[in-house]
Amino acid sequence: MANGVGFVKSGFKDRADAIEELALRSEGFRDLCVDFEIANNEEVRWQQSTAPERDERLAEYRELIDSMRTEIEQTLDRAAVVPFKQPRR
Repeated sequence: MANGVGFVKSGFKDRADAIEELALRSEGFRDLCVDFEIANNEEVRWQQSTAPERDERLAEYRELIDSMRTEIEQTLDRAAVVPFKQPRR
């Protein structure tokens, strides 16, 4: 699986199987995983920066990461819901 998916699996170890399964089915979810990894890498890069805008960029990336983490969790929750089918009569 793409390294974005692996990165997300490492951060959500208890849901690794669900992440793998969803990533196999959804290009959009795979893209979200890649974006999440990129945002985390950028946060690390800004932590090491001495640029004057460091604190502002860190705050932006932390907000983005929190939002993406929530989106990943919600996407996994929605994917785990099995629709109820009424019995045929």
